[in-house]
Amino acid sequence: MSFALDIGNFAKKCGAASDQVVRKTILDIGKRVVERTPVGDPEYWAHPAPPGYVGGMARGSWSHSIGTLDAKVIETIDATGGASNDRISASVPQKAAGLVHFIQNSLPYIQRLEDGRHSRQCPPGGMVAVTVTEFQDMITKAVGELK
Repeated sequence: MSFALDIGNFAKKCGAASDQVVRKTILDIGKRVVERTPVGDPEYWAHPAPPGYVGGMARGSWSHSIGTLDAKVIETIDATGGASNDRISASVPQKAAGLVHFIQNSLPYIQRLEDGRHSRQCPPGGMVAVTVTEFQDMITKAVGELK
C-alpha cells in the first residue's frame, strides 16, 4: 500500500481530526527542514565571499505544493526562515488530509547542502533525511494534541 493510500484511509477513519493532524504534521516538517537549513557564513569558507553577499537563500527557498512537485526556484534571502515558514503555512489548506503534499527547495545546490558537500554547517545526516526519521513522532504528537 502506498503512503498516499495510507493517508487517504486515515482521513476516512478520522474525519475532521485527520485534517488537523495532517496540517500540523506538514507545518512541523516544514519548520524543521527550514530551521535545519544552514545560512551561509563566509567565516567557514576557504575563499572570501563575493561583494555584497548575504546568507539565507537556501533557508528562504523552501515551499509547499499539493499534488505535484513544484520545481520553481524561489530566490528569497531569509536568514531567519520566517518567510519560508509563512509561505508553507499559507499554502497548506485547512482540509489537508487525503492530499499528496510536497515540501521542496529547488535551488540548484540544495542537494549538495543536504549531502553535506556544500556546507560544514549542515546538520549531520542532512536537513530532510533527519526530519524524515522524526515523521512518526510528529504524527504521534499531533494526534496527542487533538482536542
